[in-house]
Amino acid sequence: MAPTTRSAMRVLAALAALLAAGPAAAEDYAFLASPQTDLNRVFRVERSTGEVGACQYAVKGGSVGVTLCFPAGEGAGPQEPGRYDLVASNHRQEGGVYRVERGTGRMSACYVIGEQVVCTPQAK
Repeated sequence: MAPTTRSAMRVLAALAALLAAGPAAAEDYAFLASPQTDLNRVFRVERSTGEVGACQYAVKGGSVGVTLCFPAGEGAGPQEPGRYDLVASNHRQEGGVYRVERGTGRMSACYVIGEQVVCTPQAK
């Protein structure tokens, strides 16, 4: 095979690898709004590690406002590798969500306390 053909094959192989990784990268996080009807909070979970965070809108003076984000606190940090997702209860006054691990069925209740997201220990 000629050197230019080998180079072209390497470029095509690299492009194919990038295209294959593209959709997976787009699904690294799952998002879910809090079921509480008077709260504008959205939770996110990193699908492979289970790390949970949340953000919400806040009014700030005469400006357009700010996005307040709450980092992972106690129990909300990375867990054992898995397939994590978020599930809301149907309770209108529930400010938190459940982090679920789809492979094992383990669940944690996650909510904001102070300036952090916290989650209960995983249970089944």
